[in-house]
Amino acid sequence: MRQGRESFQFKKYLLIFAPLFTAFLIVFLFDLTHGSVQIPLKDIIAVLTGGSASKASWGSIILALRLPRAFTASLAGASLAVSGLLMQTLFRNPLAGPFVLGINSGASLGVALVILAAGTGIGGSLFSGGGIFAEIGLVAAASIGSALVLGIVLLAARRISSNTVILIMGIMFGYAVSAVVSVLIHFSFAERVQSFIAWSFGSFAVVSAKDLGVMFPVILLCLFLALPLCKQLNALVLGETYASSMGVSVLKVRMFLISVAAVLAGTVTAFCGPVAFIGIAVPHLARNILRSGDHRILIPGCILTGGIIALAADIASNLPGSDMVLPLNSVTSLIGAPIVIWVIMRYQHVGR
Repeated sequence: MRQGRESFQFKKYLLIFAPLFTAFLIVFLFDLTHGSVQIPLKDIIAVLTGGSASKASWGSIILALRLPRAFTASLAGASLAVSGLLMQTLFRNPLAGPFVLGINSGASLGVALVILAAGTGIGGSLFSGGGIFAEIGLVAAASIGSALVLGIVLLAARRISSNTVILIMGIMFGYAVSAVVSVLIHFSFAERVQSFIAWSFGSFAVVSAKDLGVMFPVILLCLFLALPLCKQLNALVLGETYASSMGVSVLKVRMFLISVAAVLAGTVTAFCGPVAFIGIAVPHLARNILRSGDHRILIPGCILTGGIIALAADIASNLPGSDMVLPLNSVTSLIGAPIVIWVIMRYQHVGR
């Protein structure tokens, strides 16, 4: 009986995730084929399987540039989607996203301080004099800023019992930090402002293979930590009172969820800049595609859907057939904003 039930569950999950995984692979490969140089799919597959491309330069382009970019987009999309799902479940707010706690504002403040103090642009040495600080640059600044905000939020979460108050505090803290960034920009030189704006546009192309060696294990660990919390998340959907009656330690789960969501969002922001809307929009897409509110299905569904949307945004930002590159956030906003508007209209209709 038990074996039959397990077999049924396996077939059920296979039917749910096989189409999503297939779509993810297709978009991933398509992202590798296009750019300023169009590379045939057969050459992409040849390089990925250990062979060589028709042109030697194509192999270098694939391995050094496009493969890290595609992996970065996949990781960033999965991270932001899962982070947004955790925040929407914790706060029971359909418009909550991975940055509602001010994590991206903290990262922006760290980057603003570095760029405005050093006066150099992205791609150059961020600290004059070189050394280790010149190497870690924006990533270190964004990580430190995110970590400081996370520490403050966690201290507040231990003392405040209401999730709504924590949410409001996070939003207000984000506004305050953004105000400080605006003041720094106002008193800075034009070229420094341009460097900061370039970072704020977001990009998957700035992450190298070496950076992925840090980004990948951090994100993978956080995603694995989120998976065992499916039971608690399903209980939190019905409210904290119900979750407590089911034996869930709400305070511990809240602290853990905030930590995991913040590290996921903060890591992406540190390496790629503040990528907008994916964290808010993708959880709703996953719910509608999978037709489920079960987090055992939603978390892996968000991982795949987030990867697909981020890869699609990367493809669109590189404008197939053109040498022009659009700001990543302009593309994600064009994709995400209609979804958020649809969510608002849907909940308005349900509330009547």
